[in-house]
Amino acid sequence: MKNFMDADFLLQTETAKMLYHEHAEKLPIIDYHCHLNPQMIADDYHFSTITELWLGGDHYKWRAMRANGVPEHFITGAATDWEKFQKWAETVPYTLRNPLYHWTHLELRTAFGITKLLNPDTAREIYDECNEKLQLPEFSARGLMRRYGVEVVCTTDDPIDSLEHHKRICESGFEIKVLPTWRPDKAMGVEHSVQFREYIKRLGEVTGRNIETFNEYLEALQDRHDFFASMGCKLSDHGIEEFYDQRVTDPKEMDVIFEKLKLGNDLKAVEIRQFKSFMLFFFAMLDDQKGWTQQFHYGPIRNTNTRLFDSYGADAGCDSIGEVQTAKEMAHFFDRLDHNAQLTKTIVYNLNPAANAMVATMIGNFQDGSMPGKMQWGSGWWFLDQKGGIEAQLNTLSEQGLLSRFVGMLTDSRSFLSYPRHEYFRRILCNLIGRDVENGELPAEEMPRICQMVEDICYYNAKRYFEF
Repeated sequence: MKNFMDADFLLQTETAKMLYHEHAEKLPIIDYHCHLNPQMIADDYHFSTITELWLGGDHYKWRAMRANGVPEHFITGAATDWEKFQKWAETVPYTLRNPLYHWTHLELRTAFGITKLLNPDTAREIYDECNEKLQLPEFSARGLMRRYGVEVVCTTDDPIDSLEHHKRICESGFEIKVLPTWRPDKAMGVEHSVQFREYIKRLGEVTGRNIETFNEYLEALQDRHDFFASMGCKLSDHGIEEFYDQRVTDPKEMDVIFEKLKLGNDLKAVEIRQFKSFMLFFFAMLDDQKGWTQQFHYGPIRNTNTRLFDSYGADAGCDSIGEVQTAKEMAHFFDRLDHNAQLTKTIVYNLNPAANAMVATMIGNFQDGSMPGKMQWGSGWWFLDQKGGIEAQLNTLSEQGLLSRFVGMLTDSRSFLSYPRHEYFRRILCNLIGRDVENGELPAEEMPRICQMVEDICYYNAKRYFEF
């Protein structure tokens, strides 16, 4: 019987151990998609308690606590930090076989050197030890990034964001690159016309424009796109339920739709799809002009619990996997861009595992020989970034594409303690490849190539692909 989470955690063969410890383990981290708060990095923020650092905004943990019967008062409510941590400690023993059990103990071990299991009996001791260490300079936001060997971080930012904190980070001389990512979801959010009209107003204020027409709206967004580029942005990202292919035959239709939005009138379903289709294509053209990488995270159903949404807001942990069928729309969208020679580097992340093979084969349709792995299938995302989801993504990509060209893992997290997800991914990757070698499915005489493949997936592919 192996010890829990020892040095060879998840590594089941000697080849897997060699690949991880000699090739993957010490490589820097390129976290090209996350939701870290750039102000915290700019301020080199010091967290007051482990609860603030660990449980604040972590909807993975919140969902588990609710499932364990913890009242909302101890999750997003007004309970003290100790009370919230205590309730999480009570929940942890019930997360066995959930990835949270692994992540929790990886984070305690790698950040704080704590090897004890978290449970009600150890909660107070672990809480106090973490809080004591958080007072040390090396446990600040920047200190934690250094601890994990982070080289590049790409945050997620709205077009109207001033990026003032990114500017401060750059001017401070911080050695880790912290770059913005263009995330224009609200610029497409026409489902709620009143909120969208407020967005138009704010965009006008940021750009110094009086936005009266649809063309002026597009010009203002292009101004912001140019500004993001000047701040080092190299990626865009879109959080969408599905892809859209409701083309507008007469450009004047967009003027009519935009005028309805300005007046605060709700759109018809077909008009919503027309607007989203037009804007998604418009943003893709801007990205192509600048050589950015565009990312598409599609498939969630968001904010399903109105009770929690009304009391807490978005990102309360009430989102789930959707059942959308969007293969044809995705194909038409990419084909239109490809036909016009406007298809830039692209990463697609699906949330429903039923779409794995579809996405893996879809990206193969639009590889154009201009560079290795131009079209990427993103790593297991959100509900799929656990062991089974990661293995499924790696196996399907291996069968339908070129695993060797994959740009690897990201955290997609708001937490400065989430970097062990890269370690988790690397161990799983090395275990899969090591097992194939020892089963005779990969040739041992090609070990130098195999070792290089592991290093490429964990680090070098992303560095080359994004030109960091």
